[in-house]
Formats: sequence, structure tokens, C-alpha cells
Amino acid sequence: MYEDFERCVRAVQAKDARFDGWFYGAVLTTGIYCRPSCPVVPPKPRNMRFYPSAAAAQQAGFRACKRCRPDASPGSPLWNERADLVARAMRLIADGVVDTEGVRGLAARLGYSVRQVERQVFAELGAGPLALARAQRAQTARTLIETTTLPMTELALAAGFGSIRSFNDTVREVFALTPTELRGRAKGRPSAGAILLRLPYRKPLCPDNLFGHLVATGVPGVEEWRDGAYRRTLRLPHGHGVAALRPENGHIACRLSLTDLRDLPAATSRCRRLLDLDADPVAVDDQLATDPLLAPLVAAAPGRRVPRTVDGAEFAVRAVLGQQVSTAAARTHAARLVVAHGEPIDDPEGGLTHLFPSPEALASLDPETLAMPRSRRRTLLALVAALTDGLDLGAGSDWTATRAALIALPGFGPWTVESIAMRALGDPDAFLPTDLGIKYAAELLGLGGHAGVVARSEAWRPWRAYATQHLWATGDHEINRMPAA
Repeated sequence: MYEDFERCVRAVQAKDARFDGWFYGAVLTTGIYCRPSCPVVPPKPRNMRFYPSAAAAQQAGFRACKRCRPDASPGSPLWNERADLVARAMRLIADGVVDTEGVRGLAARLGYSVRQVERQVFAELGAGPLALARAQRAQTARTLIETTTLPMTELALAAGFGSIRSFNDTVREVFALTPTELRGRAKGRPSAGAILLRLPYRKPLCPDNLFGHLVATGVPGVEEWRDGAYRRTLRLPHGHGVAALRPENGHIACRLSLTDLRDLPAATSRCRRLLDLDADPVAVDDQLATDPLLAPLVAAAPGRRVPRTVDGAEFAVRAVLGQQVSTAAARTHAARLVVAHGEPIDDPEGGLTHLFPSPEALASLDPETLAMPRSRRRTLLALVAALTDGLDLGAGSDWTATRAALIALPGFGPWTVESIAMRALGDPDAFLPTDLGIKYAAELLGLGGHAGVVARSEAWRPWRAYATQHLWATGDHEINRMPAA
């Protein structure tokens, strides 16, 4: 996108917010870079330069615009649509892997050499993994400066900087303001406790299926709907946290309570991923609306997202518990596991009690205590063993290889594998033609039987996971409705 100069110019002149996060525009005469939708008067095209990432613009010597805050743009939808090396790397960088494990750790997770990862990431993003992580640290620092009362020394360490000097230098270089000046310009009153964020997204957004599904399938003690917000516990690299997410016009209001502020980037990334906030709903809806049977569904609820997860291993366990049982029964099974094997937490603001059990904690469970058929016990134990042996269901997983590893496990059929691919791996083209909800919708819409649905779905690629959300909604199931405030 950023290499198409004329198209980028038109997007900037139209202040088109759909392209926020796709590319960044820099102005030679001011030394500032902006998001495409920046409200200021657009510069002359001869003074414009375009970059694929905020890190690339920063490396070229440009400072972030104080008006449109390009560092806070929605992420590029490309990283959640693709499964290649660069897309996997970007998802892991957003999850804070470079800060916690370094570039070597990133490369090890991806299964490539450090040199290969750096070369391919730089070729597409105009900056290497370290520069991209540095840009993310700068955004984390800005968030903490503006929303907390932490002393700057503590704040620098929480944002991932190795020294107060590098923290000061980076903030001045990226924002053309000192940390103290940034805090002085902040709107609102900083909090001494929880961190309050606005998570942006590309409009439109349909919150019904998103929050309705999460609440209807929520595990007691781990998730809840309280005071108009979806709340859940988070297992994070340095501790745990609680996230409260509330849909607002143009953003998701996010309240994070963290035991270690170093986990802010990971917590933010996982909340965005949970709600599919980096999707490009216009591109998705335009494609699905070309099918005359889907077009009325898309028109009735534009901007449907795919409800995902904050923890791939957790979702896989829950998918097995939900095989061939009702949503209520699956929640009951999961709640029992949570009480028996989950890690207790304190939640002064609500009713959350536990973190969902880790694979290591579940490795010691007694299968005889599980109130489910013997075959499903065997499936669950096989999954737990695979997870403890290194099966990766996280943001940087290889979708094709992971599908192959899952289907090889006993008791894993297409429904379970594709459910995990859709919700945990984030594959936008995952599809469940054998699902009862899909079968019901197919009959209602006249799509034909299994073969007919599969054939028809070829026209929905690469967005079949989104088509699934529209098909599920045709039955007006409770799972697709927004809970009462």
C-alpha cells in the first residue's frame, strides 16, 4: 500500500480513517509523521513521504504528530490476515516477545535464523524487529505517562527501557516532548491504580456477536459481564491481570489492572486480538456482500468481528470440553477445572476468582474426576500432553503446521480443529461446515447440504470465519446477542 504513492495521497487528502495503520504519511517540511486521517490540512504531495510502519518513519527522522497520535493507530489488518513469517513476527512483537526474549527468542519461536527474520521484516516494514519493539516501547511509555502517576524511573522500567537515559532520549525523539511535558499535556486525571485505555478500531463494528458470544460462553470465575463491561482474568509473562472491556463509539474502553506494569503491551495486544480490533470490516463486508444470500445479513449487521481469545491453550481445552455438548454444559465442565486447578486471584472490583488452569497445572489432573465420556477424557489428556510438549497455539503459530498437529491427536475432528483455528490461531478463513448452527443457517437460507455449503463458501474466501458469524446470527441465538447493560 505505502508504495502506491498516488493512492496514499488520495487517502490522506480524503482523511480516510480506513487506512489508519496501513501506512504512515510523513511531511518533509515539518519533520512530522501522521496517520492518513489526521485532521490537519493535508500537505502538498511533493512534500509527502510514506512508510509502512511508525518505526520506519521514526528511523527516517520524523516525529509523531501531536494532533492525530499515529502511534496509537489500529494495527495493520495484514498481520491478522496472513500466516507468513513477517505476519507471525509482527503478532509476536505486538505480544512483547522481543522485550522479554530478544530477537533471538523471536527467531527461535518462528523457527528461522535471526538473520532471516531481520531481513524479511525489514524488507516489508522498513525497520527491523528491534526498531519495531522500540516504537512499541515508546507507545507504552506514552500510555503510562499519561494515565498513571508512576515516578518516571519506575515508569521507564515498566515500559521496557533498560535505563532512564534511553527512556528520556526515545520519548524526546519520537514525540518531540520530554516525559514531564507529555504528562503535563495529558487530558484527564492520571490514575494511581488501574490503567485506562481507548482501544481504537476501524468502523463499523457490530458489538452484538462479539460481546454476546464472549459472555454467553464465559467461564464463571474467569469471565463475567458487570456494569456494561466484559471482564476477564489474564495470564501474562510477568504476572496476572484483569481486563474490563466496554464498547464505545469509535473505540473500546479498556481498564487494565496488572500485577506488573511490564505486561502492559502484552495485555493490550491480547485484548485487541480477543475483540479482533485490527480487522478491516469494509474489505470483509464488501467481499461477503457479493453473495446475494449473505448480502442482506451483512447489510443488517455491518462490521461483525470474530470473537477470539487471549490464550490459545485455554481455548483449545475449552473446545474439547465443548465437544458434542451444550454451551451451558461446556461452561460447567470448564468451571470445575478452574476451581480444581486454576490459580486463585483477588478481584476487589468484581467477582473474578481464578486464572484459567495452565497446561502444566492440568497435566496432573486425575481423568476419573472428569464427568465426561472416557473418549473425551482421552482427547483432553492428549491435548494437555501436546501443549506441555510445546504445541504452540499462540500469536506466532504456523496455521498449517498447527492444524496438522491437532488433527493427529485422538478425538480431534474438523469441527474442533477449525474452531481452534478460528478463535485461537486467528485464521480469518477458518470454516466449520459441520457445525449445527451452520447447518441450520444453510437450511434456512437455501444453501443446500454439506457439499453445497462448502462449494458456496469458496466465494467467501479469505473471510469464511466472518461469514460464519453472519450465518450463526440467522438463528437469533442468545449467544449472538449483546447482554443487557
